[in-house]
Amino acid sequence: MTALYLEHRIPSPDGLTLYVRDYGSDAPGADDRMTVVCLAGLTRNSRDFHPLAVMLSTDPETPRRVITIDTRGRGGSDWDSDASRYTVPHEAGDVIAVLAALRIARAAFIGTSRGGLILHVLAAVQPQLLGAVILNDVGPAIGMEGLRHIQSYLGRRPSFASLEEAAGALKRVHGPAFPTLTDADWLEFADATLKKTSGRYEPDHDPAIASGMATLDLSQPLPELWEQFDLFAGNPLMTIRGANSVLLTEEILARMRARNPQMQTLLVADQGHAPLLHIGGTPAAIRAFLNGAA
Repeated sequence: MTALYLEHRIPSPDGLTLYVRDYGSDAPGADDRMTVVCLAGLTRNSRDFHPLAVMLSTDPETPRRVITIDTRGRGGSDWDSDASRYTVPHEAGDVIAVLAALRIARAAFIGTSRGGLILHVLAAVQPQLLGAVILNDVGPAIGMEGLRHIQSYLGRRPSFASLEEAAGALKRVHGPAFPTLTDADWLEFADATLKKTSGRYEPDHDPAIASGMATLDLSQPLPELWEQFDLFAGNPLMTIRGANSVLLTEEILARMRARNPQMQTLLVADQGHAPLLHIGGTPAAIRAFLNGAA
């Protein structure tokens, strides 16, 4: 049986090893279509995109090469001994290094949450890399209620005896925003988020990443990225919003539409931050958007 993906280990500019999955590199006609590069959220990793990457890379009509990246401190990538380098600019540098190593000059990008913030930085520093852009439940401004919710659970580093126990805990925290997910969905969510260490399941990221977010002073206004968002004007752009999201609010999305009337939007019912991209009609919408963008 042919492997679903290849694995790469690529050096970052400052010497860390970055883990990358490469789907569909030999898919028929993939060289004629933009490669899709997927960037995960704050404490997440490339496994978030595995089901979608399989769907896109094995599509019977328009298969694509899909690259999913673990930025530093997440998943299979090295943890950084200097926690001050867990920043969006440094992580954008990781993405640039991966694309250079794989000789990808231009790609379509899907950025979930923090991954979407990285895309705003890339638009400013390496705009030629960006073909089509999909922002998953993120924009140039962030809802404070959503940040407070993230702080409320990132301050803890739970440990579980089984994936089933972990899935139950994740459902208790996130279930109100995702009321229609099945037990199988929550189990898949846990498997993508956790790693097994010494017989226990723990979050698959450097604790320093969560600590930095948990101690962020939310009494002060955070920088906004509207000038960088405006740089997407020349790119096919889609923004996905979970209908229950409090991170990408309706007001922020409306401002994004006003500044970029060509932007496509997809509202995902019964999901919060951030929508799961392989469930329901979302994969078909992503595929149609990508095919329209080449």
